[in-house]
Amino acid sequence: MYFGYRDGEMQVEQVDLAKIAAEVGTPFYCYSYGQLAANLNAYRRALAPFHASICYSVKANSSLAVVSAVAALGGGADVVSGGELFLALRAGIKPENIVFSGVGKTEQELAGAVTQGIRQINVESAEELQMVAQVAQRLGKRANVALRVNPDVDALTHVKITTGKKENKFGVPWPQAHELYHAALQMPSLNVCGIAVHIGSQLLDLEPFRLAFGRVAHMVEELERDGVSIQNIDLGGGLGINYNVELPPTCESYAEVVRETLGHLNKHIIVEPGRSVVGNAGVLVTRVIYTKQTEQKLFVVTDAGMNDLIRPAMYDAWHSILPVNRTGEPPVVADVVGPICESGDVFAKDRIIEPMQSGRLLAIMCAGAYGESMASQYNFRPVPPEVMVRGSEYAVVRPRKTYEQMLEGQTVPNWVNEQ
Repeated sequence: MYFGYRDGEMQVEQVDLAKIAAEVGTPFYCYSYGQLAANLNAYRRALAPFHASICYSVKANSSLAVVSAVAALGGGADVVSGGELFLALRAGIKPENIVFSGVGKTEQELAGAVTQGIRQINVESAEELQMVAQVAQRLGKRANVALRVNPDVDALTHVKITTGKKENKFGVPWPQAHELYHAALQMPSLNVCGIAVHIGSQLLDLEPFRLAFGRVAHMVEELERDGVSIQNIDLGGGLGINYNVELPPTCESYAEVVRETLGHLNKHIIVEPGRSVVGNAGVLVTRVIYTKQTEQKLFVVTDAGMNDLIRPAMYDAWHSILPVNRTGEPPVVADVVGPICESGDVFAKDRIIEPMQSGRLLAIMCAGAYGESMASQYNFRPVPPEVMVRGSEYAVVRPRKTYEQMLEGQTVPNWVNEQ
């Protein structure tokens, strides 16, 4: 257990969260290096028979400390922008361990990827394929490409995070992809090296994976019969985590599906886990500002808001919310809300929770994924600082900005103040 209670006080590894709160203030994100390492190593052990590349999905959490930890642990990166490519390289991930996904890569972003010689660019349209070829030719290089196919598989997850159905913007339908592979072989600036698929996020059932991977296996077999050699099979990410009462598949059971569907092909496997690496490795710690009793509701108002963690407002997502200091008092029913001037700024509705008083600390659990990376300065609030813990040590890896620092780089045209 990397997050737990000792004598009623919540700890991350061997450090009291209250101690960190006293130093850095609230709200703040706190990450467990040990939990992150355990999650990444679970994939490595399960997929060891395939000599797989574990390419962490940087969009899940783009903290430099988190990505650097992945690099130190031997992981690669799945990036979806030029900024994430820059970040992965800065964190120490080698180009040959980076794949570039995403439906809207710009010419400039593609030039950066080609120049760096990354392992694979996952192409998502005919126009993008032409663009990659042109960019590589101009640079005098050969770009490693795969086509991301859309297998038309329902991931049985939230509609906003499913990506493998034919109505989604991602990937290329198989008949078109089949033609594009043959077109790519005629482009001398391209090295056709793989096939990619990603059907969604927070999957709790292995059957959509089984169906998608089985379809990919048939595609690979058909391509190789037609003379298209495939070295890499990129399976994307998507394994879910336990936010409440979910029972997500284990890495071992996932690896068994990979073996059953793709093992006979003897290809290099790439997986792109994000949430399942960093999700339960982080918490958002917030302080109660006020409690507010109305005729209908008890509200617990915290100093964290939807700008700090948008998942509940955006996806109606559930996060367990626990007291940092557990008193054992009989619970009450309350809405846990933030200070943002939006009715949607709600972390939990009708939640059973210990009675809260002003000044008490709460931990919003499993906030390591899509928390920091989706945070904003809405209402001109600073993005929360970040802390990483390893054993009995902790470090502030991103401090809270002052209001002056938040304004850095902004200017006012001279004519604004002209009378």
